[in-house]
Amino acid sequence: MRLTILGGGGFRVPLVYGALLGDRGAGRVTEVVLHDVDAGRLDAVTRVLAEQADGVPDAPVVRATTSLDDALRGADFVFSAIRVGGLRGRAEDERVALAEGVLGQETVGAGGIAYGLRTVPVAVDIARRVARLAPDAWVINFTNPAGLVTEAMARYLGDRVIGICDSPVGLGRRVARALGADPGEAFVDYVGLNHLGWVRGLRIAGRDELPRLLADPERLGSFEEGRLFGPEWLRSLGAIPNEYLHYYYFNRETVRAYQEAGQTRGAFLRDQQSRFYTDALRPGGSALRAWEDTRAEREATYMAENRESAGAGEREEEDLSGGYEQVALALMRAVARDERTTLILNVRNRSTLTALDADAVIEVPCLVGADGAHPLATDPLPGHATGLVCSVKAVEREVLAAAESGSRETAVKAFALHPLVDSVNVARRLVDGYTAAHPELAYLK
Repeated sequence: MRLTILGGGGFRVPLVYGALLGDRGAGRVTEVVLHDVDAGRLDAVTRVLAEQADGVPDAPVVRATTSLDDALRGADFVFSAIRVGGLRGRAEDERVALAEGVLGQETVGAGGIAYGLRTVPVAVDIARRVARLAPDAWVINFTNPAGLVTEAMARYLGDRVIGICDSPVGLGRRVARALGADPGEAFVDYVGLNHLGWVRGLRIAGRDELPRLLADPERLGSFEEGRLFGPEWLRSLGAIPNEYLHYYYFNRETVRAYQEAGQTRGAFLRDQQSRFYTDALRPGGSALRAWEDTRAEREATYMAENRESAGAGEREEEDLSGGYEQVALALMRAVARDERTTLILNVRNRSTLTALDADAVIEVPCLVGADGAHPLATDPLPGHATGLVCSVKAVEREVLAAAESGSRETAVKAFALHPLVDSVNVARRLVDGYTAAHPELAYLK
């Protein structure tokens, strides 16, 4: 079975390959095709993968190419993890937004809109090519903003594109551990959009144990989200929010922390990964060791500004590991082998949330098998959550409309309607700033 990875020179590709090395079942991936527009990054990551595979019998064969059409032909699965504009683009997204006093995070607020406007046209081109060159392939999308990009691709691929994210997995794991439960035996009732969802229940042997957690301040304060949001706010919500909701619930504090930081997250990663790619190509050195050291630093500093503003302290050791690669592997296994399982995924709504239309991509538990991913029935969200979900989904639709039409006016509308921007004048200045910073946005007229 052939897996094509778009963004194959990306830093997190070794996580996916490492998961594949541990998969020994029938119908496993035997060939990995890496595609990237940067040949140097491809070379560096290929070296890391070669060291990972050293001594592993029947390791998947790795091939690298800068030709997108070549990468797609013959693919059984396509894993999309591209970054249009690179980390330079992410750093610019943060800089322009923070200059206007709003959030520049890559998936939330102004930064997420800018990233979406750059990414959607490229994702749509990929979707069209997949439909033409590999019509039987399944596309697994990890490209951010994951829900928005998955919805853009679904217009051409239907249910054969499925979005994944590691945030709900990590959240469910932490909630289960706080309750002293085995995460593998718990069903996580998680509902929302990508990076905008809530754990509303955690069922173990058919019993919802979340009320027990919410009633225990000590347990609530024992894991990352409890420290990030505070036990009192979690009890008020009656749910455990995805960590990205900290940007909404504590927006002013977070923006201030980002403005006062010596370096934004995007700028930090840009510089850090630049060093990695240089070190990985150094003769006589270990590319794998360079990657492992860089990854440890990357994970430890994740959402550092949010934790600092909340006084949440350092990340727990058990949270310094990936998760999305395991979701991707479980998804491929379920589809390729009909190993039916339940996973939290980004899929078309159908009739799951009545406040949204059938084609809106949401993030919910899904039953997955050879026929794809199907969202499970769920109770409606409470009013405050429904309002936020509908508001952000409306913004996503404006982003899709702007990307399709090239309308600068529609792009301004997308920024202005976002609850974390809330000013038409700021929205206009953001569009001016982003179009000046990003050549990829020259299509907006």
